[in-house]
Amino acid sequence: MRRWGAVHKWTSLICTLFMLLLCITGLPLIFHEEIDDLLHNQVKPAEVPAGTPPANLDHLLGNALARAPGKVPHFLIWDRDEPGAMWVSVGPTIDADPTNNLLIRMDTHSGAYLDSPDVTGRFTYIMLKLHTDMFAGLPGKLFLGLMGILFCVAIISGIVVYAPSMRKLRFGAYRAQRTRVVRWLDVHNLAGILLVAWTLVVGFTGVINTWADLVVKMWQFGQLAEMTAQYRDRPVPVRLTSLNAAVEVAKHAVPGMTPSFVAFPGTTFSSKSHYAVFLRGDTPLTSRLLKPALIDAEAGKLTDSRDMPWYVTTLFVSQPLHFGDYGGMPLKIVWALLDILTIFILVTGVYLWWRRRKAGVSQERAIANAASIDVSALSS
Repeated sequence: MRRWGAVHKWTSLICTLFMLLLCITGLPLIFHEEIDDLLHNQVKPAEVPAGTPPANLDHLLGNALARAPGKVPHFLIWDRDEPGAMWVSVGPTIDADPTNNLLIRMDTHSGAYLDSPDVTGRFTYIMLKLHTDMFAGLPGKLFLGLMGILFCVAIISGIVVYAPSMRKLRFGAYRAQRTRVVRWLDVHNLAGILLVAWTLVVGFTGVINTWADLVVKMWQFGQLAEMTAQYRDRPVPVRLTSLNAAVEVAKHAVPGMTPSFVAFPGTTFSSKSHYAVFLRGDTPLTSRLLKPALIDAEAGKLTDSRDMPWYVTTLFVSQPLHFGDYGGMPLKIVWALLDILTIFILVTGVYLWWRRRKAGVSQERAIANAASIDVSALSS
């Protein structure tokens, strides 16, 4: 039990600062849509009657590129949170780093230009970067993943350490007549018991999300390479087939799913000669699960479509469980309250460690003083 106590103590101390960072930055991210609407003026898509067909995608893409002369399209993205809007991601060349792309927001139904917001200066973007990689890229993500593993170990070891002593007390006991440290310990333990399942789920899924870049690379060099192997030596088509027609072919090939985004030929999520149309389900959970359909960018025909491998599916499933954004505002409020309680547990844990350390130092000083008095008495 002493070893478990040491494990709980040191894993908690090492990860606490970073867990506080993640909880504090994660809180506004739960309400990122509402915060963005409050802080930033965005052009709203036109309100249209239900059942209004979307604009032709070739027309929409042409309007977007007219706003970015000299740029080439990398991705076409359907806005999951705002169905009336779409995003076109464009860069200087087809092989340019997409993280530096210009994002153009378009009206889904009219195909008209809405705006080109610079999201990098937004409060929610800064919170997102701090939450995902601390502005340190992949090393930052992997480091936070390690802190997440320590957090999960701290939770499990805390259960092992405190479960035997808690059996002697009734559930939720608060020893009001005891010292302040004991009272805080009771509150800390009760909150921990109530939150143990949620913190384990959010902590573990957070760890999985820190591996997202590695998972994508595995998919690119694994399944995507297999799907495009026979077309590896084909050049980029001089003239691309209709984007709108390619998406329609993908929709017919994968019934029951709707387009999520399109990767253009030559980008990281496709081959040099294919549109990669990624489709998603229509329920809160399956809307996170994607299925690629490769469309020959010259002939306009489907060449392959496969379910994602298990490791990619695991990543997709972990995201709604981590963010709590699949149940509307009620679930967001629950997630926020649980997040605040987790912050409370982290802070009280540090306080309890500090008080015990302070008490230990005081005891050592008292023993040292007593010893010095005894030595003085003997010498006299």
